[in-house]
Amino acid sequence: MEAGSATASRWAWFKAFPGRLKNKVTDFCRSWKKLGKDDPRRVTHSLKVGLAIALVSIFYYYQPLYENFGVSAMWAVMTVVVVFEFSVGATLGKGLNRGMATLVAGALGVGAHHLAKLSGSTGEPILLGFFVFLQAAITTFMRFFPKIKARYDYGFLIFILTFSLVSVSSFREDEILELAHRRLSTIIIGASACVIISTVVFPVWAGEDLHNLIALNLEKLGNFLQGFGDEYFKESKEDETSSNKDHKPFLQDYKIVLNSKNTEETLANFARWEPGHGKFQFRHPWKQYLKVGTLTRQCAYRIDALYGYLNADVKASLEVRSKIQETCTKISTESGKALQELSIAVKEMRQPSSADTHIENAKAAAKNLNSLLKSGPWEDINLLQVIPVVTVASLLIDLVNCTEKLADSIFELASKAHFNKPDHTVSPEKLSATVKSSPNVDCRHVVINIDQTPTPEILEEENSSAANTCIVKSVRA
Repeated sequence: MEAGSATASRWAWFKAFPGRLKNKVTDFCRSWKKLGKDDPRRVTHSLKVGLAIALVSIFYYYQPLYENFGVSAMWAVMTVVVVFEFSVGATLGKGLNRGMATLVAGALGVGAHHLAKLSGSTGEPILLGFFVFLQAAITTFMRFFPKIKARYDYGFLIFILTFSLVSVSSFREDEILELAHRRLSTIIIGASACVIISTVVFPVWAGEDLHNLIALNLEKLGNFLQGFGDEYFKESKEDETSSNKDHKPFLQDYKIVLNSKNTEETLANFARWEPGHGKFQFRHPWKQYLKVGTLTRQCAYRIDALYGYLNADVKASLEVRSKIQETCTKISTESGKALQELSIAVKEMRQPSSADTHIENAKAAAKNLNSLLKSGPWEDINLLQVIPVVTVASLLIDLVNCTEKLADSIFELASKAHFNKPDHTVSPEKLSATVKSSPNVDCRHVVINIDQTPTPEILEEENSSAANTCIVKSVRA
């Protein structure tokens, strides 16, 4: 009986195996498709790596080239495998690190070989071992320095490897100079192939990714604040359920900002290696982006605390919340508009034009809210119902200060990066349309800032204007 049931179970397993295999293959293909669809640059990068390896492999396949480099031609292939990275900055940084470390370590290794050889056959291995120990210990200790580890860690690692290979192999190898020359040449060839292909063929710039990431993070915070007031002060309990919040992703998108520190630091480190490209010129202030990112996360931490009160089990009553609803909603909305304006300004690389207006409105609302809280409108109200409301109000007031600091940091970035200044010039067509749209307005003077001095024609037109018409004056911006 047991044998029959075991046979039946095995048969059922074999019978279901083709279906399970088909499902796994389908899921695997879908994951591949999703991975490439999420970022098509991944497909391009994979093709670029394959192209680079195929090109440097010619040095091993083509007989005349192989006769010049020999087995050392494989170092070019190895260099491509370990150097070629996703972005131009990462590839360039690794390539320069590997090239310079190989050159310096190779020269020192050859020098150590000649110096140890002077001590005779007995002292040569002892002296070589001492040199290997000394450079490995010193170089490894230097890798613990934060600045060195951030930018030159790979170079120091290659330095240890190259020095050890050259100095140790020199004990058995007579043609040490020729060996070092071949390895250095093939490494330079491999690194150059990586840098050229990465820079010329559909380049991926780490600096551009960092720039877009900062702008996107600001936009996510602004979207949350724009909708927070309406969500927190809803009257219907049914609308406050978590199931409905799942259909509003802007309430949770800010969480990505909380964990963006490592990504920003990595992109900034790679961006420093990149040459000038597009709107990002040489010596672009990438460090200022890290400062902006830090202040953005500080705002995100406060927003995370606000989000906790959206999902709180115990909320203040509608009566308590209604006392500060107007001012809190205005603070949240104006702060959100300011962050969205800052996001657009960063994305378009222009000076923020209207962010100050929204920040001032938020500050005025925060001042009114502070006065309202001090006036004590909580008589005959349960203290447990007051605490959540006061905490939310305090967080919003603190958020205004954080937004102001963030705006100052972005203004500093705009100044250092030479962002475009906003165009305050008003065209005559736009002015004419404005005047026609408001025929009942009795306006005596309309002042327009332009970049030209008043011309005689404009002055003559002003002098000939009727008393009840709008006079246009031209002044220097």
